[in-house]
Amino acid sequence: MIALRGISHSFGADVVLDTVDLDLDQGRVTVLTGPNGCGKTTLSRFLLGLAVPDAGEVRGLEGRRRAAVFQENRLCEQLSAVGNVRLVLHRSVPSSAVAAELRRAGLTDTCLTKPVRDLSGGQRRRVAIVRAVMAEADLLVLDEPFTGLDTLGKVQVMTWVRERCAGRTTLLITHDLAEARWFGARVVTLARA
Repeated sequence: MIALRGISHSFGADVVLDTVDLDLDQGRVTVLTGPNGCGKTTLSRFLLGLAVPDAGEVRGLEGRRRAAVFQENRLCEQLSAVGNVRLVLHRSVPSSAVAAELRRAGLTDTCLTKPVRDLSGGQRRRVAIVRAVMAEADLLVLDEPFTGLDTLGKVQVMTWVRERCAGRTTLLITHDLAEARWFGARVVTLARA
């Protein structure tokens, strides 16, 4: 289990998190919801080791590999969809396996070899999701991952993610309670400090 205990954090005089406790059960999806500005993304940054809280501690991360889908796509624009995903994989994983997963997430063959800078926003989002999910991470953090996807595309990608995340410790941050229900996950609602 990964546990956040007594997490408090401020940005200047603005207290965002005040003594927050959160448990992420091993091998399960936990959904984190709450209003804008309540600290959901800030908590995810602590889990990913990208920031340190003002107070409190994160337990259970020692030696764990982490992967994430951030609110903004963090892709190598000059690389193809396949090339972006291969960045996080062992060399023994063939490009054909990567292409197959990208197709399952809804990308067409013509999208697989184009530089991602030439893809639409929804297509780029799919690449970012596939890259994070295919990374052999012990903890997967998905911060509003389905933003920018059309309705049919969203269902397709959510289905793929649900299948691929089975048995993995995952934190899904979303405002959409329908997404939470789709994953059948434990939902934790964070309030403003």
